[in-house]
Amino acid sequence: MTDLWSPITLGNLRLPHRLSMAPMTRSRAKPDGTPGDLASEYYAQRATMGLLTTEGTQPSEDGQGYPTTPGIYTDDHVAG
Repeated sequence: MTDLWSPITLGNLRLPHRLSMAPMTRSRAKPDGTPGDLASEYYAQRATMGLLTTEGTQPSEDGQGYPTTPGIYTDDHVAG
């Protein structure tokens, strides 16, 4: 049996262990879908985990499922 704390390589990505954080809807974006300081702080606090999969991102304004979730359909969203 493989130890969860042993390193693993996924494609070109070398991870220090086999633990990962699954995506969750955190609703940390601004009302317009732009990531803000709260989103940045949230992911920075978890960045040492290893593999971190961020939450779902709406591809269009019409595709928003929950309030304050991140978008990816404007230049401001992408820059965020």
